[in-house]
Amino acid sequence: MKDTVVKTKEEWKKLLTPEQFHVLREKGTEQATTGIYNNHHEHGVYLCAGCGLDLYRSEDKYESGTGWPSFTAPIALENITTSEDNSLFMNRTEVLCRRCGGHLGHVFRDGPEPAGLRYCINSAALHFVPAK
Repeated sequence: MKDTVVKTKEEWKKLLTPEQFHVLREKGTEQATTGIYNNHHEHGVYLCAGCGLDLYRSEDKYESGTGWPSFTAPIALENITTSEDNSLFMNRTEVLCRRCGGHLGHVFRDGPEPAGLRYCINSAALHFVPAK
């Protein structure tokens, strides 16, 4: 991606809240059910809280019952990247923002049909822009 965002740790700390920094830059996870977008139902677009890249549409959000915002698909596959995550004694697929490399959450193969994917994303990694 030609418009990659690269910042120092200090620059990220000035830009992000402590929780956003922990999630996006340190691969943290917010506590289940505490995120502002977990029970959020407005129409619009969810952007990366770090760099503003469009990530998910409200139309692709659904109630998974997991305690984190869940989406069936990203706006565009080229806006995210994935990586194997073997932390916490589990084998998962991490989801990252392609533009800034921020940790968003994980994708699982237990979502609704037809794709069967559940993008389980931290609210702290997102910024919501309502539809006009």
